Amino acid sequence: MPELPEVEGVVRALAPVAVGRTIQEVNVSEIVMKSKELGKEAIVKGMTTANFTNDLIGMTIKAITRRSKYIYFNLIKDGNSCLLVSHLGMSGAWFNVNSIEDVTETKFRNHIHVLFTMEDGGLLVYSDIRRFGELRLIGCEAEYPPLLKMAPEPFDEEAVGHFLELAATPKYARKPIKEVIMDGQVLSGCGNIYATEALFKMKIHPARTTERISLKRKIELFQVIVAILQESIDAGGSTISDYRNINGEAGTMQDRLKMYGRKVCYNCGMPTKSVKIAGRTSVYCPKCQK
Repeated sequence: MPELPEVEGVVRALAPVAVGRTIQEVNVSEIVMKSKELGKEAIVKGMTTANFTNDLIGMTIKAITRRSKYIYFNLIKDGNSCLLVSHLGMSGAWFNVNSIEDVTETKFRNHIHVLFTMEDGGLLVYSDIRRFGELRLIGCEAEYPPLLKMAPEPFDEEAVGHFLELAATPKYARKPIKEVIMDGQVLSGCGNIYATEALFKMKIHPARTTERISLKRKIELFQVIVAILQESIDAGGSTISDYRNINGEAGTMQDRLKMYGRKVCYNCGMPTKSVKIAGRTSVYCPKCQK
């Protein structure tokens, strides 16, 4: 968390208020700087905080887009382009404000780790309570190979073919289907929340191995995942725990979830069970999902 719909919501809200603005100053929190001094990669990844702040000064935000669960800030200075890649981790959040005091929730205001002062006097703020997120400044995608390994966007025409092809390979065929659909190289942007919801709607047990699901059912599952992701985008994402859109705005998809976080099945009323799959807790109905 956040997953594709939540990141898409951030991008849609952030782009109109940030594109075209120029970065005048960048400040990194002492916590991040001390972590870097100790050799830990906290939030600012792949370079020193000094190089990170200096390189960003004078950069103009040309565009803000989403790729899977990443936010891409396309930047330009003196005709040279670069890419600031942002991953929200578990609790990252962006704020567009005039002053720090405008970040109204204390838990976010107390965990501001990167502060961008813009030439117009406003602020772009990156807050991260758990510090699992990242900001990575690179010249282009090719400079960070993991970005090139991401599956196509689930809404793209080629995405279903990519999903079916990889799901049938020995690497994935014997893995639990829940693990496979959460793998960003197989299917972009689907994490624990929406994988749980899709498998419940399809009445598939999360631990069922991928090879034990027919081709027809895999196609239907993919279609259900895409539909749920789109529904969540339309609902502003799921605000669970620490997710917020820019300026603290919450989504409403959490009110529509039928299995994630539930103690009893939405359909039959039976107590739900949980199992660990790929390090994540997977909730399911022992009666409805086989």
